[in-house]
Amino acid sequence: MSTAKYKRVVLKLSGEALAGDQGFGINPSIIQSIANQIKEIAEMDVEVAVVVGAGNIWRGKAGSEMGMDRANADYMGMLATVMNSLALQDSLENLGIQTRVQSSIEMRQVAEPYIRRKAIRHLEKKRVVIFAAGTGNPYFSTDTTAALRAAEIEAEVILMAKNNVDGVYTADPAIDKNAIKYETLSYLDVLKEGLAVMDSTASSLCMDNDIPLIVFSIMEEGNIKRVVQGENIGTVVRGK
Repeated sequence: MSTAKYKRVVLKLSGEALAGDQGFGINPSIIQSIANQIKEIAEMDVEVAVVVGAGNIWRGKAGSEMGMDRANADYMGMLATVMNSLALQDSLENLGIQTRVQSSIEMRQVAEPYIRRKAIRHLEKKRVVIFAAGTGNPYFSTDTTAALRAAEIEAEVILMAKNNVDGVYTADPAIDKNAIKYETLSYLDVLKEGLAVMDSTASSLCMDNDIPLIVFSIMEEGNIKRVVQGENIGTVVRGK
């Protein structure tokens, strides 16, 4: 299959995916691999928006558990997503892919402010758009950011790239060897069974706006392209 199944996608990357085996920071070879995979689908005329987490640098929830004010801890996490977004932008532009970072927190020296219509225009011009700084509000995860931005830009699907699992399982496959991988799920199943796909706010937002989600492994080179072409890898979550 050489043609893309989707025209406009939101790619959700966890911060941990950028760290690779080192567990923290940004692994240059990993971010280069991800940039190469994004380039592959961009060259198929797929309009690509990206949301990057910050777990490789800082987690607001962890800061809160250490006694920090939750809002301050979350704002620190949002700033960490900007660092990851700029690193990904640099890797993409080194490959000749025009890229724009749009931040929900204004920092005009390094990123554009998030403006929905401008983001859509960038996508129409085949620029990769990276949404940084979450929603701009504490208490909301980057999963929720991905769901919200996907609804706003009318993306056809959210591609949730994982670094330690290749789909959604009945239990943690690293702990339970009898865990079974789901091929398809509904958002109601995810919410009822408390499956660790994305947080409940993000799941509800996707369900209410009928945005499908594909959970897959990013550690195998070329998987983003395979998913965009419609290959049956990972787990598809959709509907009610």
